[in-house]
Amino acid sequence: MSETTESTQPIKVKKPSRWLGNLLSVLGVVALLAISTYGGYQLAIGDRQAASESVITQQLTEQFQYALVDIQFGRYEAAKQRLEFIISNDPNYPGASQKLTEILVMLTVPTPTSTPPPSPTPNPTGAEGIFTQAQQLVAAKDWVNALVALDEVRKADPGYKTGQVDGMYYFVLRNYGYDLIVQQGNLEGGIYELTLAERFAPLDKNANGLREGARAYLVASSFWGVNWEEAVNYLSQVYSGWPGMWDGTMTASQRYYYASMRYGDWLFERDEMCKAVVQFQNASTIGSLDDVASKHFNQAYQSCYPPTQIPTEIPTEVPTSVPTEIPSEQ
Repeated sequence: MSETTESTQPIKVKKPSRWLGNLLSVLGVVALLAISTYGGYQLAIGDRQAASESVITQQLTEQFQYALVDIQFGRYEAAKQRLEFIISNDPNYPGASQKLTEILVMLTVPTPTSTPPPSPTPNPTGAEGIFTQAQQLVAAKDWVNALVALDEVRKADPGYKTGQVDGMYYFVLRNYGYDLIVQQGNLEGGIYELTLAERFAPLDKNANGLREGARAYLVASSFWGVNWEEAVNYLSQVYSGWPGMWDGTMTASQRYYYASMRYGDWLFERDEMCKAVVQFQNASTIGSLDDVASKHFNQAYQSCYPPTQIPTEIPTEVPTSVPTEIPSEQ
């Protein structure tokens, strides 16, 4: 009979090697770095996208303003291309589709050729004589013919008194653009002439401010009847500096008055009573509210500023705790 001998030796468990642990640690660090890098990459992409959208929005606004200038000067094909570019990037851009429709109609209707302004007769003495004539036209504030004369000077002798001719170009374009906006209500044309003047020298504060006001007026007009909030936003800027600015139809003051009422109505319909009150009050500083705005203002004011409750009964009885006799001095 054989006996089974059991081993009393302990069983050795093989421990994982140190290099495997180090490898796992390294892999963990690499994974963390990868996650961190990916997160930063995504954040950078988001920032670039936001910046790109901001640039595109600015470009669309500028292109819309240039399109309005093109329309004013009859450059319908150029305006059509600008508006198509705007719509391709933002189909809902305010006023773009409407203007494009107007242009397409204009392009189908033949327009009579405009008669160019009379050109001054070139002086037989050449550039010097034309230059003298240009000076006389500038003194007479005949800006259109002064520009024609300056062009003739440049054609006759491109190097003739270059500094003085450039200065006259700036002076004429600056004042012509200023008068187009202030006196004729031709905002697009005025912006165009002032921009040309800026090629010769920086605009002065008044001219540059007027150009910015005209641009804001045009942007506000693009939101007219489409987005009253934006219309009021831009018109408030124009009204604060140039309340009399107009586009041949309404002044900035009149537009701000009307837009404020309509924006107030819009807020009233959305139960934003206190905000509506502010818009109605802004309009009332310019003129009387119309029937709709007046009705909404009264209701909004009552809702935003409810009357204080006043007690209807005044107690007449004297409290029993109050002594009725004055104690005598001891």
